[in-house]
Amino acid sequence: MSKVHNFSAGPCILPQEVMQQASEALINFNDLNLSLIEISHRSKDFVAVMEEAIDLVKELLEVPEGYSVLFLQGGASLGFYMSAINLMKAGGSGAYVNTGSWSTKAIKEAKKLGGVQVLGSSEDKNFTYIPKGYTVPSEVDFLHLTSNNTIYGTQFKAFPESPVPVICDMSSDIFSRKVNVADFGMIYAGAQKNMGPAGTTVYIVKDELLGHTGRDIPSMLDLAIHRGKDSMFNTPPVFAVYVSMLTLRWLKGQGGVGAIEQQNQAKADLLYSEVDRNPLFKGTAAIEDRSNMNATFVLTNEDLAETFNQLVASANISGIKGHRSVGGFRASMYNALPLDSVQVLVDVMKHLEQQFG
Repeated sequence: MSKVHNFSAGPCILPQEVMQQASEALINFNDLNLSLIEISHRSKDFVAVMEEAIDLVKELLEVPEGYSVLFLQGGASLGFYMSAINLMKAGGSGAYVNTGSWSTKAIKEAKKLGGVQVLGSSEDKNFTYIPKGYTVPSEVDFLHLTSNNTIYGTQFKAFPESPVPVICDMSSDIFSRKVNVADFGMIYAGAQKNMGPAGTTVYIVKDELLGHTGRDIPSMLDLAIHRGKDSMFNTPPVFAVYVSMLTLRWLKGQGGVGAIEQQNQAKADLLYSEVDRNPLFKGTAAIEDRSNMNATFVLTNEDLAETFNQLVASANISGIKGHRSVGGFRASMYNALPLDSVQVLVDVMKHLEQQFG
């Protein structure tokens, strides 16, 4: 089969060796002659999977003491509400920076629980930049950020200093670059970008922040309960956790987060250099805020769209259609996407210029 260059925004590309190992586990896991998805989640075989997945998160992100790592269900869309209900005090408020569709949804969920202060928003320019120059008030319970914006192609290159705990939705760039976990009160991330298949969400939460809201939190939304049950208050999403564990093993084998960050920078530099050089293309995000995960760009001559799409298809490039709210194209370059796939896309862009530039 011809290689497909998978630029899908999510669910995303995963390492081939991970997919092979996962497929084998679906048939016969740990030589049990049973599938991974039919053994007890309380069995020693799966408990070992959960423990290794948690340990790998701690190792790869250098999680300090005093933090818990949880693998739960619901995706970041549930995380919007769970983060607020676990850290916003009854009668309290949270501060948000609105950088796109996902932070807009997080703000909507938080308003169901208390007050919300939007400190900055880039909605005025269709979320093409990261707001700056705001002051974080000390009277709120937390500051919520979305580190990377898949739809609009922007990314926080540095995180603001805050007098209150910072919550960050890192769904689309976790494990892609080094971060100082100690700077955050909570990090949460859906698996389906850099970690595994859809179905599980990782929470990294500072233990001392839990249990002080004065709320009666429903059990399934209470992170303190999940922490006390080692992510097994209910049956966990066993397959998603297992594939995430395999992907984290793969990442460790690549040299860890620092090494993959260098690879991701090389991929981003290669593509953005072509977007800026080639007169037939134009980037849509502010240059200083461009995402290394999701590069968004448009044609300067829309009459060439059909021709470019044909060239893309002929090169076995998949998943670069832009989101409907932005249009154009979006090349998602998650951890498992090789540099040579980016080179194929760049070559197609150059070929279009040779024909029509």
